[in-house]
Amino acid sequence: MNAAPADQIRLLDVQALDVRLQQLAHKRKALPEHAEIESLTKDLTQLKDLLVAAQTEESDCAREQTKAEQDVDQVRQRAVRDQQRLDSGAITSPKDLENLQREIASLAKRQGDLEDVVLEVMERRESAQERVGELTGRVESVQAKIDDATARRDAAFEEIDGEAATVTKEREVVSGSVPADLLKLYDKLREKEGGVGAARLYQRRCEGCRLELNITELNEVRAAAPDAVVRCENCRRILVRTSESGL
Repeated sequence: MNAAPADQIRLLDVQALDVRLQQLAHKRKALPEHAEIESLTKDLTQLKDLLVAAQTEESDCAREQTKAEQDVDQVRQRAVRDQQRLDSGAITSPKDLENLQREIASLAKRQGDLEDVVLEVMERRESAQERVGELTGRVESVQAKIDDATARRDAAFEEIDGEAATVTKEREVVSGSVPADLLKLYDKLREKEGGVGAARLYQRRCEGCRLELNITELNEVRAAAPDAVVRCENCRRILVRTSESGL
């Protein structure tokens, strides 16, 4: 393949722009905010699970408290009715009076036991409510950190993407002046060789593979016509000759 020396040199400009695009793509993927957001999101998920468990416990305690209070109220109402019967004097049988008094005493004990249950449930519910409050605060705090990191990431995205768009347009302009067949070969090699399809021959060294050409290779390059597209024998990239090639 042949191409004017100026076209080959312009290929180095295309390569430099492609390297910059690679750098920007890597920078975009390697932003520290990615790991920060991932770590915080894991923390947030765990905290939300704990919050749901605490809310469930608080809800269960609320239902248990309501049931216990209803039981206390039922016993209290029955005790009131029994006391009214006793105070009314309608019951004259000693045995019936004794039974009624015994029932009133039993209800009093039952009421006391149930009130203890209510207190115990209230304590558990209060503890669960405190846990809900604590976890809610922690969830809000972590979410705020995620929002902040996301905002920083998006701002970095905007800056990087803006530069990438500018470089892409410049690349389109520069590559448009390179012969189609030369550009096609370059793009093929660039895809195959890790993003570098053309390299400068500088001081007898290929800047693609960083290896110095031996005397035989140098002689072949010296003998090649100025418009010949030469390739590095080591890495097979397009080798662009300049005044600094050391030939």
